[in-house]
Amino acid sequence: MATVKSLNKWANAHTYYPLDLVRIALGVFLFMKGVDFMSNHAQMVEMIKPFQNMPGGMIIMHYVAPAHFVGGFLLIIGLLTRWVVIAQLPIIIGAILVNFLGEMNLSNLILATIVLVLLVFFLIYGSGKHSADYYLKMQK
Repeated sequence: MATVKSLNKWANAHTYYPLDLVRIALGVFLFMKGVDFMSNHAQMVEMIKPFQNMPGGMIIMHYVAPAHFVGGFLLIIGLLTRWVVIAQLPIIIGAILVNFLGEMNLSNLILATIVLVLLVFFLIYGSGKHSADYYLKMQK
């Protein structure tokens, strides 16, 4: 827990508006992907086809869209950022694996890799000073 507190102190001392904009853009992207998956069921079924025969294949389909939808919104406002990132990591790792287990799509692989790098960054960095997490912490 001391490590998380020290990371938060460092992040709040070295906060920048461009990093907040990157967090918000990542949240908007995940939110829009969640909306896209909810509205285009056939695309979602096609994407999880490599995991279809695995145990829990249907759970994957019902986890991805709401996790992107809710997680994207929480990233936009900067609330529970690290928890949201932890919930997104298995999905993005699965998106990268889909390219190797199913049909290779280079643009999807690059996009998923960029999102993975950003998620790992915000897992370490946190939500920053301009977020709901920081505002709620300061209310104590």
